[in-house]
Amino acid sequence: MKSKVVLAYSGGLDTSFCIPYLKQEKKMEVHTLLVNTGGFSPKEVSALSQKALDLGAASHKSIDIRETYYTRCIRYLIFGNVLKNNTYPLSVSSERAFQAMTVADYARRIGAHAIAHGSTGAGNDQVRFDYFIHVMAPEIQLIAPIRELRISRKEEMDYLKNLGFEFSWEKSRYSINQGIWGTSIGGAETLSSLGELPEEAYPVQCTKTGTEVLTIGFSGGEPISLNGIAMDPLQVIEKIHEIAAPYGIGRDIHVGDTIIGLKGRVGFEAAAPMILIKAHHLLEKHVLGKWQLYWKEQLANWYGMMLHEAQYLDPVMRNIEDFLENTQKRVTGEVSVRLHPRTFTLAGCTSPFDLMNPAFGQYGEGTAAFTGEDVAGFTRIYSLPVKIYQSLVHEHKD
Repeated sequence: MKSKVVLAYSGGLDTSFCIPYLKQEKKMEVHTLLVNTGGFSPKEVSALSQKALDLGAASHKSIDIRETYYTRCIRYLIFGNVLKNNTYPLSVSSERAFQAMTVADYARRIGAHAIAHGSTGAGNDQVRFDYFIHVMAPEIQLIAPIRELRISRKEEMDYLKNLGFEFSWEKSRYSINQGIWGTSIGGAETLSSLGELPEEAYPVQCTKTGTEVLTIGFSGGEPISLNGIAMDPLQVIEKIHEIAAPYGIGRDIHVGDTIIGLKGRVGFEAAAPMILIKAHHLLEKHVLGKWQLYWKEQLANWYGMMLHEAQYLDPVMRNIEDFLENTQKRVTGEVSVRLHPRTFTLAGCTSPFDLMNPAFGQYGEGTAAFTGEDVAGFTRIYSLPVKIYQSLVHEHKD
């Protein structure tokens, strides 16, 4: 009986190569699994299923985990305003955890002997897939053909062509990973410290001109409406992407420290995450106190780093999620966002919990909450510890 292997399948060149390789070279029964975290239309999901079968898969299954991914991850990235190195909304690194966990669970359910993924030996994804498989399915063999063979993309294409598979790889110049929380783009331009991705590298071309305003409604920190129309959070994310991505909004290059110790650059396109995080953060600045904002930032940075480095299952992550969720009780209101070609601006917000309350005063103008004499007394007390310190410094100066 052939060994049964579950292949984490995306339909790209690497995982497409793995199907006939595992079947013909390793003599394994290949069962492909597409874990849908967004970025695929129903037509594309169907086409990828057929492609896997054409390449020789014994079976193919697609599992849509967008709701789970949002509920267990994306909402906390919004709550924490998480941007890795103040730049990257963890578009791919966050979804890999949930794809890997789903693959491990599926492999155990169908009694697979092995799990395979198409990660190379030079990136973060290999660590993420390996980590979750070791934790969740330690009894199952792990195979990473691209990493083990040290094979180039050209060699993969030649291998498939020699087997008679003439699929179009016109986008093979760039490594593109699309999901509901954004798209990562790797190419020759990101392999060195200088270089920018050309327009054609981005899945959504910049075609819109002029400006328009989006009004995003939040309740308990979660996006629940767009331009006055109630939607579930996933619909808000998808609709913002549909409207804003053609402006070329949300594009940037992330530079970071990888799990394996290298510095790396990767391009990304994440219109909805960038707009939602910045809009949510603005609302928080109006409704939360300064120490809530301070400690949220510290813990959210840790949360993003741990998630990026495959540590989603560490119990401290649940503790941080409890804290983040608790801070969101008053993060309710609407934020106005003006879209422009390649950028956006925040016009302001409204909230029943807005702490910028004119009943207590207006900054720089006047206040009913205290007098100038109160401030004079306050500053005498406020400055006293440093006044004492500085007096001793002068007194004992050499």
